[in-house]
Amino acid sequence: MTKKNKNKTPLFSKPNTTNGNLGNKKPKKTSFNLSWVYIVIIGILAYMLFTGDSSSGGIDKEVSFTDFQRYVMRGYTNKVVANTSDNTVSLIIKPDSIRTVFGMGTDRTGKEPTITTNFANTESIEALVSAANQNGKSVSLTYKKGNGMLWNLLMSILPIVVLVFLWVFVLRRMGGGMGSGIMGVGKSRAKLFEKGENSTGITFKDVAGQESAKQEVQEIVEFLKNPQKYTNLGGKIPKGALLVGPPGTGKTLLAKAVAGEADVPFFSLAGSDFVEMFVGVGASRVRDLFRQAKEKAPSIIFIDEIDAIGRARGGRVATGANDERESTLNQLLTEMDGFDTNSGVIIMAATNRVEILDKALLRAGRFDRQIHVDLPDMKERRAIFEVHLKPIKLGGDIDIDFLARQTPGFSGADIANVCNEAALIAARYDHGAVLKQDFLDAVDRIIGGLEKKSKVMTAEEKHAIALHEAGHASVSWLTRYGNPLVKVTIVPRGQALGAAWYLPEERSITLREQMLDELCSLLAGRAAEELFTGHISTGALNDIERATKMAFSMVAYYGMSEKLPNLCYYTNDEYAFTKPYGEETAALIDNEVKRLVNEQYERAKQILRDNQTGHNTLAALLEEREVVFTEDVERIFGKRPWISRADELMKEDEADEKKDSDTSESEQPAPTQPTSGDEATPQP
Repeated sequence: MTKKNKNKTPLFSKPNTTNGNLGNKKPKKTSFNLSWVYIVIIGILAYMLFTGDSSSGGIDKEVSFTDFQRYVMRGYTNKVVANTSDNTVSLIIKPDSIRTVFGMGTDRTGKEPTITTNFANTESIEALVSAANQNGKSVSLTYKKGNGMLWNLLMSILPIVVLVFLWVFVLRRMGGGMGSGIMGVGKSRAKLFEKGENSTGITFKDVAGQESAKQEVQEIVEFLKNPQKYTNLGGKIPKGALLVGPPGTGKTLLAKAVAGEADVPFFSLAGSDFVEMFVGVGASRVRDLFRQAKEKAPSIIFIDEIDAIGRARGGRVATGANDERESTLNQLLTEMDGFDTNSGVIIMAATNRVEILDKALLRAGRFDRQIHVDLPDMKERRAIFEVHLKPIKLGGDIDIDFLARQTPGFSGADIANVCNEAALIAARYDHGAVLKQDFLDAVDRIIGGLEKKSKVMTAEEKHAIALHEAGHASVSWLTRYGNPLVKVTIVPRGQALGAAWYLPEERSITLREQMLDELCSLLAGRAAEELFTGHISTGALNDIERATKMAFSMVAYYGMSEKLPNLCYYTNDEYAFTKPYGEETAALIDNEVKRLVNEQYERAKQILRDNQTGHNTLAALLEEREVVFTEDVERIFGKRPWISRADELMKEDEADEKKDSDTSESEQPAPTQPTSGDEATPQP
């Protein structure tokens, strides 16, 4: 195995800012955060609320006028303050008299506690102070005019004001900063796309593969652009189109292409944007969304991941509380096809869980079309590779057909990830361009995980893993419907200690014999361990898990069992608490699953016994080189007598290319003599 360059460079390096040159980019200005203003205001109000008038520096005790006179005459104070606005008078107790008056220390009363009472007229206060001074007490009298009543009123309503302010602040923050306060909670959060600057920048040219789905979506755009073409024949515009397919197949990308191609307003939002903690907010947002769409009709509404609000109703146990999601769904159903008509508004949605959607949402008149966006086949994967390879600097050994064949079952998002990962791997090893090996490493990285070459294994463990993986490769090669082998390795990747890569056939239907051969190949790893080491290990966990699920599907779903033929017990009701069969049938299913697994396990052991020499040779080669390719297996076991569907497609492509090449050569004019400086190219 060719060793890779060990002088690895980091993917991301720290920019050189020694000279302070940041290029032509201007430094970003720090935006002012209004939240700090709110925090400061709340802090000031809280301080005023809890401290009050701090001029006294202590507690305030209200007494009768007789007690007030006694405190003054006994010399407990040096200062008397009379407020003529509310006819109150107060005195500040001296520190040495605080315990005598209040019965507690300054740690509880404060440094300047006060005594307050009401007075009838100022003459009585002046006479009291004069009498105290004549008795040898030093007491001063001051007058003030204060707004004590207004202050008390302010202090009484201030907590209410603070609570209202905090409530409005929280609602505005929860409303996504719309700036409309409480009234903005029920507003729609849909993003509007129109022709011009506010466009997605994606058109149908950017959507590779999925030609059938793209054609149906294009019809919706054409209907909006030229409705007379369809209405003249009596056709009506479809009200809704539901994009259904596995994750990563391009459902949202198709919607973005519609937004980029359409000459009408395009409202885009996710299903979770309707969900809120307040009751009735989801239904209000649905009404506001359709109101905006009607005002700008003709228009398109796109709801991504509609299963967030479109789940089937009535399947759960009632809790007695109002279900906000169901009320939102009811409002959506009414808006799509209720008493009021929505002329000129088309609803598009995307989901990968169509089986859990409410039946009322899928009926004709609401979502008239279900557009299936499936995983791409080999030709569609080639087209997707061509799109994602445009910005990548490629080496001369790149074959797009080869990459398309090496990625069966990959979605468009997976292919984009392969291209990006290949570019990162090429940069990691300082390649001038992205080479074929970089793409192969990227596919291995995505499927199996990162290589763990530093993982230490004993010689016995390495031998057992080599026997296990050689068992998979041998049985897969020697069975008629086994998947063609690409390579097998015993280098640990991710959680796996070894792995084998196959090129599965892309079938529309699967035969029982094909499933049995695949089941036999899955069990061949453990069979090789038991045959040639006498022990079994935990390394076959993933194999037996997949084998059990496949055998159960054959018996319970596909009706491929001898004792339960032509019966299907599959149900898509996620809220079903009971099985669609009884205890006797359940026991029969278990027995049939065991029988299938045991038969294929014994079959795998017999194939390995009959080809023990080839298996041991392949295992020894794996221990020596750690990676074995198709050519090595073919050299050991010989060519497979069965031609797989992938080989047939490959031969068909080669025949088509040769035919096109012959046609183009026959149409070319007679060759002329090369001019000076040109070199004659030999004809094939």
